Amino acid sequence: MVRKIENIDQFNRFFNQPSYHPLVSVVNLADAHLSLFEPTDFGMYCVVLMDAEFGELTLRGANMTYQAGTVFTMKPGHVVSMQLDARTRPKGWMLAFKPELTVNTGLGRDFYMFNFFDYEVCDALTLYEGERHIMMNCFNTILSELRAPDDEFTGHMVRLGIGQLLSYCRRFYDRQFDTQKVRASELIRQFESILDAYLAEGSELPRRLGPPQVAWCSSQFHLSANYFGDVVKHELGITAKEFIRNKIIKKAILLLVEKGLPVNEVATQLGFNYPNHFTRFFRQATGKSPLAYKKSVEP
Repeated sequence: MVRKIENIDQFNRFFNQPSYHPLVSVVNLADAHLSLFEPTDFGMYCVVLMDAEFGELTLRGANMTYQAGTVFTMKPGHVVSMQLDARTRPKGWMLAFKPELTVNTGLGRDFYMFNFFDYEVCDALTLYEGERHIMMNCFNTILSELRAPDDEFTGHMVRLGIGQLLSYCRRFYDRQFDTQKVRASELIRQFESILDAYLAEGSELPRRLGPPQVAWCSSQFHLSANYFGDVVKHELGITAKEFIRNKIIKKAILLLVEKGLPVNEVATQLGFNYPNHFTRFFRQATGKSPLAYKKSVEP
């Protein structure tokens, strides 16, 4: 059975601490009641810094044991639980904030940068020691503001603190992409090979699944679509969707111009259910319809 935490007061009761703010809390995992680690939808955005390997975490059906210094995130609707290691006490910090905090605020305006809330458990952030100190300072800054006397600046300062912590997460993820650059380069090479095989003559994938999609490609690497997309963007400077589109257009031009296939046949080979869908896709990418493009390059 999945428990859902409805509000900050309920959340804080698991830590035997008062609520300092109706929408935000920062807690020490060492103070948590152990029932907190049963299957739970926190109904909030959460950033968790684990400072010990104290069990196997299950998030959205995937399992992972994190080393100390790992950060993972959750958002409303994610169900998380942990099989605790009886030999190790829970240790770490957790920020939780309700979605309402982002409505019509600067934090909400910048939230598009924080797509790591959609990452899978295997996409977690591993901090260097200096980065861990920075994150701890962010947790402590937010907590200090929550505990300070409430005034007209409290809400603004709390949102600034959360925005700073999330921005550091984004920065450290980008550093992690750079650190794993050799692995990322290999991923790009394999990504291209997978697309070539998907679109190869005789492949049944386009007919069964349609044109290749980012989600399908990312699943071949056991990565979330968002994390995979960020790696591709960091490595190539274009989105995974744009890379796929360019591959499809290159293949379409080969079939149209070099092999002289009719538009209907090209659309079918590339996985489009209807020729007009392919024509619209081609025109958006090249500025011309398939027939007009073919005429423009014919001698």
